[in-house]
Amino acid sequence: MTDDAFDKDGRKPLTKLAQAGRKPEWTGMPGQPGGIVSPPVWRASTILYDDVAHLRQAAGRSTHERLFYGRKGTPTAWSLADALTEMEPGAEGTMLFPSGVAAIACTLMAVLKPGDRLLMVDSAYDPTRNFCEQMLNNYGIETIYYDPLIVDFAVYLEDGPIRAIFLESPGSLTFEVQDIPAITAWAKANGVVTLLDNTWATPLYFPALSHGIDISILACTKYIVGHSDVMMGSVTATADWFAKIRQTAYLFGQMTSPDDAWLASRGLRTLGVRLKQHQDSALAIAHWLKDQPDVARVLHPALPDCPGHDQWRRDFSGSTGLFSFILKGGDEQARAALIDGLAHFGIGYSWGGFESLALPVDPARYRSATRWQAEGPAIRLHIGLEDPADLIADLDAGLARFRVLRDTICDGA
Repeated sequence: MTDDAFDKDGRKPLTKLAQAGRKPEWTGMPGQPGGIVSPPVWRASTILYDDVAHLRQAAGRSTHERLFYGRKGTPTAWSLADALTEMEPGAEGTMLFPSGVAAIACTLMAVLKPGDRLLMVDSAYDPTRNFCEQMLNNYGIETIYYDPLIVDFAVYLEDGPIRAIFLESPGSLTFEVQDIPAITAWAKANGVVTLLDNTWATPLYFPALSHGIDISILACTKYIVGHSDVMMGSVTATADWFAKIRQTAYLFGQMTSPDDAWLASRGLRTLGVRLKQHQDSALAIAHWLKDQPDVARVLHPALPDCPGHDQWRRDFSGSTGLFSFILKGGDEQARAALIDGLAHFGIGYSWGGFESLALPVDPARYRSATRWQAEGPAIRLHIGLEDPADLIADLDAGLARFRVLRDTICDGA
């Protein structure tokens, strides 16, 4: 795994998590010494001006990180955006959005125009696929799905130029880790922009822009917020793209509420300790599952047999709490028996909060360029902050329920 290297300013990532986004003008009063630790919640729609000349002056200059109108933000949102930018060496800036899907959709609209061709990883998050197929298609933008494990895209140029490559690494259902440095090297050599859904690792474990990515997207709903109580997305980009993304976001009226931004900022401060706990517990449970006779495979990037493990080991500085496992045989009814009886796992979408979750997933439904085959049904787990011994005991009982129903069905057949 890569080392937690110092950035140019000499601070390591955990120090940045504690210090970033705390400019004196956001934590203190002008002309008064001292300041508060956490930037406060600035709620505003209307901004008042001293006179007409002041109003005209404000409208005639950049409104970025300046009080202008509530939709353009207040220091509460700017503080969070600034902190996320500091986590990505090489970034020009960050924009916040009301959800991860909003961040993905707006960024694709900023990058693409009618007639463009987009390469979309075949392991992408389902709402990302839906946006491509139901929205981009209506604008005359072609989406072409590709195998997450390829690194040479020359074959796709035979039918015309490629505008952008969208990556999701690891994939959020099947966890293939893409060779991002190789893909970005190819993209830069061919004038193609790269976008990455970096929600699984966050910039703490994978600073995307320093690996060649142009635009890094997070569903902050997950690990940044960390408490399952806020919807938010973010887009962090290089100087080549940030201004275009910001302008597109303004045109679409995209914004986040100050209260949500404040909660996300609070979550960001504890990201380091939370991710370490998610990582340690998830690894303990993944290794335990790997040894269970009713489990065919465990799809966790830190395990050697996960597709792309060598890339994870080379490029990432840690792993997080989300992974999948494949049951050995059985059907939907047997899988449901396992999940329904769990005491310490909730059943629900999303992930990244303090609570553990179990979700039945069917990756074959979301593939078009590759074929998904498995030995049995799949379950995606998010390992929260509970004691892993309790979670293992819960899963052990669940596997027993699965085994009884699977074997009963088999004997009946």
